[in-house]
Amino acid sequence: MLSRELWTRIVNIIERDGPIPFSRYMQMALYESGLGYYVNGLHKFGAAGDFVTAPEEGPLFGQALAALLDPLAETLGPDWTLLELGPGSGALARALLTSLDRPPARLLLLEPSAALREVQRECLAGLTDDLRGRVEWIDRPPAAFDGAIIGNEVIDALPVERFAIEDDGPYRLGVGVENGRPVERRLPADDRLRAALAAIEADLAAPLPPGYRSELCVDLAGWIETVTAPLERGAVVLADYGYPRREYYHPERSTGTLVCQYRHRAHFDPFCWPGLTDLSSFVDFTAVADGLVAAGLDPAGFTTQAGFLLGSGTLDRLEAIEDPAERARRTGEFKRLALPGEMGEKFKLIAATRGCALNEAPFLLADQRDRL
Repeated sequence: MLSRELWTRIVNIIERDGPIPFSRYMQMALYESGLGYYVNGLHKFGAAGDFVTAPEEGPLFGQALAALLDPLAETLGPDWTLLELGPGSGALARALLTSLDRPPARLLLLEPSAALREVQRECLAGLTDDLRGRVEWIDRPPAAFDGAIIGNEVIDALPVERFAIEDDGPYRLGVGVENGRPVERRLPADDRLRAALAAIEADLAAPLPPGYRSELCVDLAGWIETVTAPLERGAVVLADYGYPRREYYHPERSTGTLVCQYRHRAHFDPFCWPGLTDLSSFVDFTAVADGLVAAGLDPAGFTTQAGFLLGSGTLDRLEAIEDPAERARRTGEFKRLALPGEMGEKFKLIAATRGCALNEAPFLLADQRDRL
């Protein structure tokens, strides 16, 4: 029902205004009020949802982040603030609050969706009164603060432009309607898309060839500027799946990286069940690094999730678990997070600072800054 209602709304816009860019379709499919995937109140995370993120696997990812942030908290003092972007199920917030030796005075959860706020409240309900009292929900970036900003699997959900390279230049891929069904349409590339593609190709060994199709997030730098502007002193840590630019736009990756998730199954038809299917695009981490620098931040590290977990002392924490059954559960969790065939290599973490230093050790075991 939700999918049909959302598609009707999209069709009405297309019939009135003509084909729309894919970025607008993705924005509506994910965030249209009451109907989009992330705001319609249906279950998204964990075994009963459509996908599992690192924090839903267990506490290890949050513990590794806590090991990174504790020295920063000592530098910043007891009034430091932690801002989480797109907190999902609330599992990462819970793991951080229970793992940090120096919990933040405020944990701000930037979550516009009322439905997801309720999911997060339920997840955090078991915390002590003191820790729960530190949590605040916000729907826009806060006033200036000293602290840290974290975001796990947030950038991949930002709407992207899809494009195709042809003999006469680039085209913007859009969405039209034919016999009541969504179809792909080729639209003229606007100035922003052309400028963004020119910047990408300047970093590549050769121009993208005719027939090449992919995605890019033209609003990424602006988004980074907006969410990091309140940070006066502290660090930004972003985790997601993706590649440095030359790997993202590799000649063999000629059909793009857009992926859809429904009930733990990946498919590649973004027009299937809009509002019921997650749409995401892999992240161009070179663009993220450029955006962080443009926002006035200093690069502090870039590594794989496996390297970050190992560099953060995760194996030592596993060995310290006395209960054999619990150690076995956490060892299985570690394998899912760190093995190359699981999440270990596909997921990356990038960090930047403003006005202070960050412990680089978790980023050095598998340092990949030279690949950016």
